[in-house]
Amino acid sequence: MRGLVSFFAALLKGKKVAFSDFLHKYVSSQQFCRHLDTQKIVRRQSRPRREKKERGTVVSSVNSETSQIKPSDFDYLKVIGKGSFGKQKHVMVERSILLKGLQHPFLVGLHFSFQTRNMLYFVLDYVNGGELFYHLQREGSFPEPRAAFYAAEMAMALGYLHSLDIVYRDLKPENILLDSEGHVMLTDFGLCKEGVAMGGIMHTFCGTPEYLAPEVLQGHPYNPAVDWWGLGTVLFEMLYGLPPFYSCRKADMFENILHAPLQVHSGGSQAACSLLEGLLERDVSKRLGGSRDLVELQEHPFFGSINWEDLLARKVRPPFIPKVTGPCDVGYIDPVFTRLPVPASVNERCQVGGTSEAFPGFSFVNPVEYLAAEPVS
Repeated sequence: MRGLVSFFAALLKGKKVAFSDFLHKYVSSQQFCRHLDTQKIVRRQSRPRREKKERGTVVSSVNSETSQIKPSDFDYLKVIGKGSFGKQKHVMVERSILLKGLQHPFLVGLHFSFQTRNMLYFVLDYVNGGELFYHLQREGSFPEPRAAFYAAEMAMALGYLHSLDIVYRDLKPENILLDSEGHVMLTDFGLCKEGVAMGGIMHTFCGTPEYLAPEVLQGHPYNPAVDWWGLGTVLFEMLYGLPPFYSCRKADMFENILHAPLQVHSGGSQAACSLLEGLLERDVSKRLGGSRDLVELQEHPFFGSINWEDLLARKVRPPFIPKVTGPCDVGYIDPVFTRLPVPASVNERCQVGGTSEAFPGFSFVNPVEYLAAEPVS
């Protein structure tokens, strides 16, 4: 593996009922999958590269290689998060989404997935610039240009998922990471819904209270426009420090989401106010992005300074670049996690049993990793 490129992600964290970067899922005897209490920075033991001329034979060999990946192939260095519980189906949904979004610049990618008798493992992109939630806690709010940059990259990630008929459904600062260069990386795809084209509807009640769209809260059928409401709530929080309808009493907050007028603070630009009003429109038929999806946002004046092609190519310089000294720098991760010892339970030594997998088809090796790790014959 090329250095420290993976981070085990997942997990429910303090402020909001939410999963935050995700790795480890634990299979219980009741056939539930439990997020382990840790996210790990890991390093795959390196091996010499195979010559380029042999690359044509790689794809056919990848599936057999997945059965050889095991916990002891990695060095466990730091705890970077804690977690809670997830259902089986969320694990397989997450794996499916990760496979589809492998090459997008603003989505966390999957390097390996494998299983032992008691655990499921995801080895994901290692992202150490900190959660957006962490930076908002420290700074309170962001200037409009910085908020616009993050919102634009989030919008591109959501638009890409929508183009694959995937609805994200859980946008919030805890699920938005910054990489070491300052770009957005969306993570935690356990609540995604596949197979929902524009105009399609869903009924499942899920999400995080502060960021729930009114149609979800009411139990009404809903469509991919729920993600644009989510982007509106995150943008509002980036600009003003709290979600738009926040209350410490959940019942009041739900009432606010359904009925309270949007209180746009003074000092914001007209374009920002217009975008927030468009995204946080309760009438889904009138919500910005509800008919032409990402294109509607790209045409909005708030993003007038954004060159979308350059943004997708990561050619736009981020307004904030995390001061990390290297991949081992965990300075932007809460010390309440990094000071914890790595639990011995995660380094389960047993081999992966290809014929006795509790989750058939779960194991995966990204072909890029296979190319980089194969020994010379």
